[in-house]
Amino acid sequence: MSTSMEKEQIFSSAPVGKAVISLAIPTVIAQLITVVYNMADTFFIGQLGDPNQVAAATLAMPVFMFLTAFANLFGIGGASMISRCLGAGNREKAKYTSAFCIWSATAVSFCFGVALVWMKDTLLPILGTNADTSEYCASYIFWTIGVGAVPTVLNAELAHLVRSEGYSGQASFGVAFGGILNIILDPIFIFVFKMEIAGAAIATMLSNVAATIYFFVFLFKIRKTSTITPSPKYFTLRHSIPAEVLAVGLPSFVMTLMSTLSNLTLNKMISSYSNEAVAGMGIAKKIDLMAFAIAQGMTQGTLPLIGYNYSSGNRKRMLSALKVLLIDCLVIAFAGMALMFFGATPITRCFINDAATVEYGRTFLRIVCLACPTTALNFLAITIFQATGQKVQPLILSLLRKGGLDIPMMLLFNGIAGISGIAWATPLADMLALVVSAVLIVPYLKKLTREQPVDKYIS
Repeated sequence: MSTSMEKEQIFSSAPVGKAVISLAIPTVIAQLITVVYNMADTFFIGQLGDPNQVAAATLAMPVFMFLTAFANLFGIGGASMISRCLGAGNREKAKYTSAFCIWSATAVSFCFGVALVWMKDTLLPILGTNADTSEYCASYIFWTIGVGAVPTVLNAELAHLVRSEGYSGQASFGVAFGGILNIILDPIFIFVFKMEIAGAAIATMLSNVAATIYFFVFLFKIRKTSTITPSPKYFTLRHSIPAEVLAVGLPSFVMTLMSTLSNLTLNKMISSYSNEAVAGMGIAKKIDLMAFAIAQGMTQGTLPLIGYNYSSGNRKRMLSALKVLLIDCLVIAFAGMALMFFGATPITRCFINDAATVEYGRTFLRIVCLACPTTALNFLAITIFQATGQKVQPLILSLLRKGGLDIPMMLLFNGIAGISGIAWATPLADMLALVVSAVLIVPYLKKLTREQPVDKYIS
């Protein structure tokens, strides 16, 4: 049996629980390693004992994370379409889709990196920098985005595309490889070469380059059986491919865009208090990213399974996968919330030995971690809509989760409760977004339940 057929069996006939685990766990591990290497920058910079450099990395992070928006736009949109093409038996269209996604992401990320470096002087004040953080922030942005935009986007995007064919382990290895390499390179560039925050940025850029090279080597290895191809001859704007990819990927793009705007607003408001407050919030947000990464990994890892069975008509198997995914997400989310809440002080102190920064970080972490369960459920709802090719519902939910609700709440609660009120905007906004998610997803799931498969499908 060929490798591609073995991978397709995961979608079509493997036990549902095993299929969910085999697709989700490697993705979760890769997402966690990505968070760990993002945390590594903050950790190693924090060992310098300079809150200004930690604050600078925090202020630069929203625009760096915006690169994820491009990876999700073409990666999640492409993965959804490829998995549905495979479910319908249309391998040729899957090839055209993959080439479109790879080359479009390359062009867009290159232009974004050039534009940010060119607009540096205008951008830095918007990010909330001051005389103590401006130079550090500019250096971090130059290396991670100006030089590293293309490999950063391709690394994450190729993981999504490779995962759409069932290569979840290989996709996760590529992301993990880049993350582990970054952790190794960080102390070398920061302390051995004495490059401080610039060294952390160079380590991040080089690790993404290495991970991208891994993915292209892997694609070359499986080129005879895979529909994922970077060959320019398959690039096309026909067959409604751009519209379909962009429409499905748009909610994830908007979610990251709004998250960037949300974090920009957060940093701008926090920076009016002190650099220690910015550093504390940056540490809390990095730690809280673990919950975000787990929820995202669980749902995105299972997206191809949902999309394949939806397209092939096997509603029973698709709904069984959703039930397993729901239970797993909730168990992990509540466990993560408990760990971060009760361990807030020692976890924060691991990053920096500065009393004021630790106090801010502890307070912020105990508040923002309360959003873990609602984040998981909101991600699940969005993924169900994306995997089944829906466009409007995930877009609405993405707009609400970040920017639509939390920015107004930050402004409101900052006036009512001060700096801690800003942090409370995150869990409260996510809770309100969950109410809207329930209103949209419950009737949609009932509709899918009524569309029962014929007897030939076996879960």
